[in-house]
Amino acid sequence: MNENLNLSNILPIKNKPISATKIVVAMSGGVDSSVVACMLHEAGYQVIGITLQLYDMGEALKKKNACCAGVDIYDAKKVAEKFGFPHYVLNYQNAFQEAVIDDFADSYLRGETPIPCVKCNQTVKFGDLLQVARDLGADGMATGHYVQKIVNCDGKSELHKAVDNGKDQSYFLFATTQEQLDFLHFPLGGFAKEHTRKLAEKFGLEVANKPDSQDICFVPNGDYASVIKKHRPNAFKAGELIHIETKKVLGTHEGIINFTLGQRRGLGIAYPHPLYVIKIDPQNNQVFVGEEHFLDQQIFTIRDCNWLIDLPKIGEKFEAEIRIRSSAKEHPAIIEILQKNRAKITMKSMTRAITPGQAGVIYFNDRVAGGGWIEKMD
Repeated sequence: MNENLNLSNILPIKNKPISATKIVVAMSGGVDSSVVACMLHEAGYQVIGITLQLYDMGEALKKKNACCAGVDIYDAKKVAEKFGFPHYVLNYQNAFQEAVIDDFADSYLRGETPIPCVKCNQTVKFGDLLQVARDLGADGMATGHYVQKIVNCDGKSELHKAVDNGKDQSYFLFATTQEQLDFLHFPLGGFAKEHTRKLAEKFGLEVANKPDSQDICFVPNGDYASVIKKHRPNAFKAGELIHIETKKVLGTHEGIINFTLGQRRGLGIAYPHPLYVIKIDPQNNQVFVGEEHFLDQQIFTIRDCNWLIDLPKIGEKFEAEIRIRSSAKEHPAIIEILQKNRAKITMKSMTRAITPGQAGVIYFNDRVAGGGWIEKMD
Protein backbone atom coordinates (compact mmCIF):
# COMPACT_ATOMS: atom_id res chain seq x y z
CA MET A 1 0.00 0.00 0.00
CA ASN A 2 1.47 3.34 -1.02
CA GLU A 3 1.08 5.79 1.87
CA ASN A 4 3.13 8.53 0.20
CA LEU A 5 1.21 11.49 -1.17
CA ASN A 6 4.08 12.48 -3.46
CA LEU A 7 2.66 11.38 -6.81
CA SER A 8 5.68 12.12 -8.98
CA ASN A 9 6.15 8.39 -9.56
CA ILE A 10 2.46 7.80 -10.25
CA LEU A 11 2.09 10.67 -12.70
CA PRO A 12 5.40 10.95 -14.55
CA ILE A 13 5.44 13.93 -16.89
CA LYS A 14 8.78 13.94 -18.65
CA ASN A 15 10.99 17.03 -18.39
CA LYS A 16 8.35 19.00 -16.53
CA PRO A 17 8.27 20.01 -12.86
CA ILE A 18 5.20 19.08 -10.83
CA SER A 19 4.29 22.73 -10.31
CA ALA A 20 4.02 23.24 -14.07
CA THR A 21 2.05 20.06 -14.73
CA LYS A 22 -1.65 20.61 -15.42
CA ILE A 23 -3.97 17.72 -14.56
CA VAL A 24 -7.72 17.58 -15.23
CA VAL A 25 -9.57 15.49 -12.66
CA ALA A 26 -12.94 13.97 -13.60
CA MET A 27 -14.92 14.72 -10.43
CA SER A 28 -18.18 12.84 -9.87
CA GLY A 29 -18.72 14.33 -6.41
CA GLY A 30 -17.96 11.03 -4.70
CA VAL A 31 -15.20 10.26 -2.23
CA ASP A 32 -12.85 8.61 -4.76
CA SER A 33 -12.51 11.39 -7.33
CA SER A 34 -12.55 14.02 -4.57
CA VAL A 35 -9.57 12.36 -2.87
CA VAL A 36 -7.73 12.16 -6.21
CA ALA A 37 -8.20 15.89 -6.79
CA CYS A 38 -7.00 16.73 -3.27
CA MET A 39 -4.00 14.42 -3.49
CA LEU A 40 -2.83 15.99 -6.72
CA HIS A 41 -3.46 19.52 -5.50
CA GLU A 42 -1.56 18.88 -2.26
CA ALA A 43 1.32 17.34 -4.22
CA GLY A 44 1.70 20.57 -6.20
CA TYR A 45 0.01 19.81 -9.52
CA GLN A 46 -2.17 22.39 -11.28
CA VAL A 47 -5.55 20.73 -10.79
CA ILE A 48 -8.66 21.52 -12.82
CA GLY A 49 -11.81 19.75 -11.66
CA ILE A 50 -14.51 18.95 -14.21
CA THR A 51 -17.92 17.47 -13.47
CA LEU A 52 -20.29 16.36 -16.20
CA GLN A 53 -24.03 16.99 -16.01
CA LEU A 54 -25.22 13.91 -17.86
CA TYR A 55 -28.98 13.72 -17.52
CA ASP A 56 -32.14 15.55 -16.45
CA MET A 57 -31.51 17.48 -13.26
CA GLY A 58 -35.08 16.96 -12.04
CA GLU A 59 -34.51 13.21 -11.98
CA ALA A 60 -30.96 13.67 -10.73
CA LEU A 61 -32.06 15.48 -7.60
CA LYS A 62 -34.38 12.58 -6.72
CA LYS A 63 -31.52 10.08 -6.82
CA LYS A 64 -28.71 10.75 -4.36
CA ASN A 65 -26.71 7.52 -4.65
CA ALA A 66 -25.79 7.81 -8.31
CA CYS A 67 -22.85 9.59 -9.88
CA CYS A 68 -23.28 12.99 -11.52
CA ALA A 69 -26.60 13.72 -9.80
CA GLY A 70 -27.42 17.27 -8.65
CA VAL A 71 -26.15 16.81 -5.11
CA ASP A 72 -22.93 15.30 -6.47
CA ILE A 73 -22.23 18.32 -8.67
CA TYR A 74 -22.64 20.46 -5.55
CA ASP A 75 -20.31 18.20 -3.54
CA ALA A 76 -17.61 18.34 -6.22
CA LYS A 77 -17.80 22.13 -6.35
CA LYS A 78 -17.47 22.35 -2.55
CA VAL A 79 -14.27 20.29 -2.63
CA ALA A 80 -12.77 22.54 -5.29
CA GLU A 81 -13.73 25.67 -3.36
CA LYS A 82 -12.24 24.29 -0.14
CA PHE A 83 -8.85 23.66 -1.77
CA GLY A 84 -8.87 26.59 -4.15
CA PHE A 85 -8.56 24.96 -7.55
CA PRO A 86 -10.84 25.71 -10.52
CA HIS A 87 -13.90 23.58 -11.16
CA TYR A 88 -16.24 23.50 -14.14
CA VAL A 89 -19.58 21.81 -14.80
CA LEU A 90 -20.12 20.81 -18.42
CA ASN A 91 -23.55 19.99 -19.81
CA TYR A 92 -23.26 16.74 -21.74
CA GLN A 93 -26.90 15.69 -21.59
CA ASN A 94 -27.34 15.40 -25.36
CA ALA A 95 -24.14 13.37 -25.85
CA PHE A 96 -25.04 11.12 -22.91
CA GLN A 97 -28.56 10.62 -24.22
CA GLU A 98 -27.36 9.52 -27.65
CA ALA A 99 -24.31 7.48 -26.68
CA VAL A 100 -25.52 5.86 -23.45
CA ILE A 101 -29.25 6.07 -22.74
CA ASP A 102 -30.42 5.43 -26.31
CA ASP A 103 -27.91 2.59 -26.66
CA PHE A 104 -29.12 1.15 -23.33
CA ALA A 105 -32.74 1.07 -24.50
CA ASP A 106 -31.94 -0.26 -27.97
CA SER A 107 -29.72 -2.99 -26.50
CA TYR A 108 -32.62 -4.36 -24.45
CA LEU A 109 -34.82 -4.29 -27.55
CA ARG A 110 -32.18 -6.44 -29.28
CA GLY A 111 -32.56 -9.02 -26.52
CA GLU A 112 -29.27 -8.05 -24.85
CA THR A 113 -28.32 -7.04 -21.32
CA PRO A 114 -26.26 -3.84 -21.65
CA ILE A 115 -23.56 -2.27 -19.46
CA PRO A 116 -24.08 1.48 -19.77
CA CYS A 117 -21.15 2.34 -17.48
CA VAL A 118 -18.71 0.91 -20.06
CA LYS A 119 -20.36 2.91 -22.83
CA CYS A 120 -20.18 6.05 -20.71
CA ASN A 121 -16.46 5.58 -20.09
CA GLN A 122 -15.85 4.70 -23.72
CA THR A 123 -17.71 7.60 -25.31
CA VAL A 124 -18.36 10.47 -22.91
CA LYS A 125 -15.76 10.32 -20.12
CA PHE A 126 -12.75 8.95 -22.01
CA GLY A 127 -13.84 10.38 -25.34
CA ASP A 128 -15.46 13.80 -25.05
CA LEU A 129 -14.11 14.75 -21.61
CA LEU A 130 -10.60 13.65 -22.45
CA GLN A 131 -10.67 15.89 -25.51
CA VAL A 132 -11.77 18.79 -23.30
CA ALA A 133 -8.75 18.09 -21.10
CA ARG A 134 -6.46 18.24 -24.13
CA ASP A 135 -8.12 21.46 -25.30
CA LEU A 136 -7.38 22.98 -21.90
CA GLY A 137 -3.71 22.18 -22.41
CA ALA A 138 -3.63 19.52 -19.70
CA ASP A 139 -0.74 17.09 -19.46
CA GLY A 140 -3.05 14.30 -18.37
CA MET A 141 -6.43 13.40 -16.90
CA ALA A 142 -6.93 11.58 -13.60
CA THR A 143 -9.98 9.67 -12.39
CA GLY A 144 -11.03 7.87 -9.22
CA HIS A 145 -11.24 4.44 -10.86
CA TYR A 146 -9.70 1.51 -9.01
CA VAL A 147 -7.34 0.25 -11.70
CA GLN A 148 -3.59 0.48 -12.19
CA LYS A 149 -1.67 1.94 -15.10
CA ILE A 150 1.79 0.44 -15.28
CA VAL A 151 4.43 1.65 -17.72
CA ASN A 152 6.53 -1.32 -18.86
CA CYS A 153 10.23 -1.43 -19.74
CA ASP A 154 9.41 -0.51 -23.34
CA GLY A 155 7.68 2.67 -22.18
CA LYS A 156 4.22 1.35 -23.07
CA SER A 157 1.26 1.91 -20.73
CA GLU A 158 -0.49 -1.23 -19.53
CA LEU A 159 -3.88 -1.50 -17.78
CA HIS A 160 -3.87 -3.73 -14.70
CA LYS A 161 -6.33 -4.70 -11.99
CA ALA A 162 -6.44 -2.67 -8.80
CA VAL A 163 -4.66 -3.88 -5.69
CA ASP A 164 -8.06 -4.04 -3.95
CA ASN A 165 -9.79 -6.91 -5.77
CA GLY A 166 -13.09 -6.03 -4.17
CA LYS A 167 -13.06 -2.58 -5.79
CA ASP A 168 -11.30 -3.43 -9.08
CA GLN A 169 -12.96 -1.68 -12.05
CA SER A 170 -10.77 -2.96 -14.88
CA TYR A 171 -13.73 -4.82 -16.44
CA PHE A 172 -15.49 -1.50 -17.04
CA LEU A 173 -12.44 0.07 -18.72
CA PHE A 174 -11.61 -2.61 -21.29
CA ALA A 175 -12.61 -0.29 -24.15
CA THR A 176 -9.98 2.29 -23.20
CA THR A 177 -7.69 2.77 -26.18
CA GLN A 178 -3.91 2.81 -25.98
CA GLU A 179 -3.84 6.52 -26.80
CA GLN A 180 -6.35 7.28 -24.06
CA LEU A 181 -4.48 5.12 -21.55
CA ASP A 182 -1.25 7.03 -22.20
CA PHE A 183 -3.03 10.26 -21.20
CA LEU A 184 -4.97 8.85 -18.23
CA HIS A 185 -3.88 8.34 -14.61
CA PHE A 186 -5.49 6.30 -11.82
CA PRO A 187 -3.91 7.30 -8.48
CA LEU A 188 -6.18 5.04 -6.38
CA GLY A 189 -5.20 1.79 -8.11
CA GLY A 190 -2.80 0.89 -5.32
CA PHE A 191 -5.17 1.76 -2.47
CA ALA A 192 -7.86 -0.11 -0.59
CA LYS A 193 -11.18 1.72 -0.30
CA GLU A 194 -10.71 2.02 3.45
CA HIS A 195 -7.47 3.89 2.87
CA THR A 196 -9.18 6.28 0.45
CA ARG A 197 -11.80 7.12 3.07
CA LYS A 198 -9.07 7.73 5.66
CA LEU A 199 -7.42 10.15 3.24
CA ALA A 200 -10.77 11.89 2.76
CA GLU A 201 -11.02 12.32 6.53
CA LYS A 202 -7.43 13.61 6.64
CA PHE A 203 -8.32 16.20 4.00
CA GLY A 204 -11.44 17.15 5.97
CA LEU A 205 -13.84 16.25 3.17
CA GLU A 206 -17.54 16.15 3.94
CA VAL A 207 -17.89 13.29 1.44
CA ALA A 208 -15.55 11.03 3.46
CA ASN A 209 -18.42 8.74 4.46
CA LYS A 210 -20.59 9.27 1.40
CA PRO A 211 -22.02 5.93 0.15
CA ASP A 212 -20.68 4.50 -3.09
CA SER A 213 -22.84 4.65 -6.22
CA GLN A 214 -24.68 1.36 -6.64
CA ASP A 215 -27.24 1.71 -9.39
CA ILE A 216 -27.07 2.87 -12.99
CA CYS A 217 -27.07 6.66 -12.63
CA PHE A 218 -30.00 7.38 -14.98
CA VAL A 219 -32.20 4.51 -13.74
CA PRO A 220 -34.25 5.73 -10.74
CA ASN A 221 -34.60 3.03 -8.06
CA GLY A 222 -33.20 0.39 -10.41
CA ASP A 223 -36.39 0.37 -12.48
CA TYR A 224 -34.81 0.11 -15.94
CA ALA A 225 -38.14 -0.89 -17.53
CA SER A 226 -39.57 2.56 -16.77
CA VAL A 227 -36.58 4.20 -18.45
CA ILE A 228 -37.04 2.10 -21.57
CA LYS A 229 -40.78 2.78 -21.57
CA LYS A 230 -40.06 6.53 -21.45
CA HIS A 231 -37.63 6.45 -24.36
CA ARG A 232 -39.08 3.55 -26.35
CA PRO A 233 -42.84 3.54 -25.53
CA ASN A 234 -43.61 0.87 -28.15
CA ALA A 235 -41.19 -1.63 -26.60
CA PHE A 236 -43.75 -3.44 -24.47
CA LYS A 237 -45.38 -5.95 -26.81
CA ALA A 238 -46.99 -9.17 -25.65
CA GLY A 239 -45.35 -12.36 -26.89
CA GLU A 240 -44.88 -16.05 -26.23
CA LEU A 241 -42.90 -17.92 -23.58
CA ILE A 242 -41.66 -21.12 -25.24
CA HIS A 243 -39.80 -24.15 -23.91
CA ILE A 244 -36.37 -24.27 -25.57
CA GLU A 245 -36.46 -28.04 -26.19
CA THR A 246 -40.10 -29.01 -26.69
CA LYS A 247 -41.02 -25.73 -28.46
CA LYS A 248 -44.28 -25.81 -26.51
CA VAL A 249 -45.85 -22.45 -25.67
CA LEU A 250 -45.97 -22.26 -21.87
CA GLY A 251 -47.35 -18.78 -21.45
CA THR A 252 -47.13 -15.15 -22.54
CA HIS A 253 -45.02 -12.14 -21.61
CA GLU A 254 -45.53 -8.35 -21.71
CA GLY A 255 -42.26 -7.45 -23.44
CA ILE A 256 -38.82 -9.00 -23.93
CA ILE A 257 -37.22 -6.10 -22.08
CA ASN A 258 -38.54 -7.64 -18.85
CA PHE A 259 -36.15 -10.60 -19.22
CA THR A 260 -32.45 -11.31 -19.16
CA LEU A 261 -30.52 -14.52 -19.78
CA GLY A 262 -30.43 -16.80 -16.74
CA GLN A 263 -33.42 -15.15 -15.09
CA ARG A 264 -35.54 -17.48 -12.95
CA ARG A 265 -37.97 -15.27 -11.03
CA GLY A 266 -40.92 -13.46 -12.54
CA LEU A 267 -41.61 -15.87 -15.40
CA GLY A 268 -45.20 -16.45 -14.33
CA ILE A 269 -45.15 -20.12 -15.40
CA ALA A 270 -46.38 -23.12 -13.43
CA TYR A 271 -44.03 -26.01 -14.27
CA PRO A 272 -42.82 -29.21 -12.53
CA HIS A 273 -39.17 -28.02 -12.60
CA PRO A 274 -37.49 -24.61 -12.13
CA LEU A 275 -37.23 -22.78 -15.45
CA TYR A 276 -34.75 -20.13 -16.57
CA VAL A 277 -34.57 -17.71 -19.46
CA ILE A 278 -32.36 -19.47 -22.04
CA LYS A 279 -32.75 -17.32 -25.14
CA ILE A 280 -34.44 -14.09 -26.21
CA ASP A 281 -35.60 -13.72 -29.82
CA PRO A 282 -36.28 -10.02 -30.49
CA GLN A 283 -37.30 -10.54 -34.13
CA ASN A 284 -40.20 -12.82 -33.22
CA ASN A 285 -40.76 -11.26 -29.78
CA GLN A 286 -40.31 -14.64 -28.09
CA VAL A 287 -38.66 -15.68 -24.83
CA PHE A 288 -37.35 -19.25 -24.61
CA VAL A 289 -37.13 -20.93 -21.23
CA GLY A 290 -35.80 -24.26 -20.02
CA GLU A 291 -34.05 -26.18 -17.29
CA GLU A 292 -30.79 -24.81 -15.88
CA HIS A 293 -28.47 -27.07 -17.89
CA PHE A 294 -29.57 -25.31 -21.09
CA LEU A 295 -27.68 -22.24 -19.87
CA ASP A 296 -24.32 -24.03 -20.13
CA GLN A 297 -22.19 -22.98 -23.08
CA GLN A 298 -18.57 -23.21 -24.10
CA ILE A 299 -18.11 -21.29 -27.39
CA PHE A 300 -19.14 -17.72 -28.23
CA THR A 301 -17.85 -14.65 -30.05
CA ILE A 302 -17.15 -11.05 -29.12
CA ARG A 303 -17.36 -8.04 -31.45
CA ASP A 304 -15.85 -4.55 -31.66
CA CYS A 305 -12.71 -5.76 -29.93
CA ASN A 306 -10.28 -3.32 -28.33
CA TRP A 307 -6.72 -4.52 -27.73
CA LEU A 308 -4.21 -3.22 -25.19
CA ILE A 309 -1.53 -5.64 -26.33
CA ASP A 310 0.29 -5.84 -29.65
CA LEU A 311 -2.49 -6.18 -32.20
CA PRO A 312 -3.15 -9.90 -32.78
CA LYS A 313 -3.24 -11.16 -36.36
CA ILE A 314 -6.34 -12.72 -37.94
CA GLY A 315 -6.27 -16.46 -37.32
CA GLU A 316 -3.95 -16.18 -34.32
CA LYS A 317 -4.85 -18.22 -31.24
CA PHE A 318 -3.65 -17.75 -27.68
CA GLU A 319 -4.57 -18.81 -24.17
CA ALA A 320 -5.77 -16.30 -21.61
CA GLU A 321 -8.46 -15.80 -19.01
CA ILE A 322 -11.77 -14.07 -19.70
CA ARG A 323 -14.40 -12.46 -17.49
CA ILE A 324 -17.93 -12.45 -18.93
CA ARG A 325 -19.67 -10.22 -16.38
CA SER A 326 -18.50 -7.63 -13.88
CA SER A 327 -19.25 -9.74 -10.80
CA ALA A 328 -17.74 -12.97 -12.17
CA LYS A 329 -14.24 -14.39 -11.89
CA GLU A 330 -12.00 -14.93 -14.90
CA HIS A 331 -11.90 -18.40 -16.43
CA PRO A 332 -9.32 -19.93 -18.79
CA ALA A 333 -10.13 -19.87 -22.50
CA ILE A 334 -8.65 -20.04 -25.98
CA ILE A 335 -9.01 -16.84 -27.98
CA GLU A 336 -9.00 -16.98 -31.78
CA ILE A 337 -8.82 -13.71 -33.72
CA LEU A 338 -11.47 -13.40 -36.46
CA GLN A 339 -12.11 -10.92 -39.23
CA LYS A 340 -14.12 -7.71 -38.77
CA ASN A 341 -12.61 -7.02 -35.35
CA ARG A 342 -14.15 -10.08 -33.70
CA ALA A 343 -12.79 -13.00 -31.70
CA LYS A 344 -13.97 -16.54 -31.02
CA ILE A 345 -13.84 -17.62 -27.39
CA THR A 346 -13.63 -21.28 -26.42
CA MET A 347 -13.95 -21.75 -22.68
CA LYS A 348 -11.91 -24.56 -21.12
CA SER A 349 -15.06 -25.71 -19.32
CA MET A 350 -18.82 -25.24 -19.60
CA THR A 351 -19.88 -21.76 -18.50
CA ARG A 352 -23.28 -20.60 -17.27
CA ALA A 353 -25.35 -17.82 -18.84
CA ILE A 354 -22.98 -16.20 -21.33
CA THR A 355 -25.07 -13.09 -21.98
CA PRO A 356 -25.20 -10.98 -25.17
CA GLY A 357 -24.61 -7.29 -24.46
CA GLN A 358 -22.19 -7.98 -21.63
CA ALA A 359 -18.45 -7.54 -22.10
CA GLY A 360 -15.96 -10.35 -22.52
CA VAL A 361 -12.75 -8.96 -21.01
CA ILE A 362 -9.49 -10.82 -21.60
CA TYR A 363 -6.71 -10.92 -19.00
CA PHE A 364 -3.10 -12.05 -18.80
CA ASN A 365 -2.97 -12.56 -15.03
CA ASP A 366 -3.77 -9.06 -13.71
CA ARG A 367 -3.20 -7.25 -17.00
CA VAL A 368 -6.11 -6.33 -19.31
CA ALA A 369 -5.23 -7.64 -22.74
CA GLY A 370 -8.44 -6.39 -24.38
CA GLY A 371 -12.02 -7.38 -24.86
CA GLY A 372 -15.23 -6.98 -26.80
CA TRP A 373 -19.01 -7.22 -26.61
CA ILE A 374 -20.60 -10.65 -26.35
CA GLU A 375 -22.74 -11.28 -29.42
CA LYS A 376 -26.20 -12.79 -29.72
CA MET A 377 -25.77 -16.56 -29.96
CA ASP A 378 -27.94 -18.94 -31.99
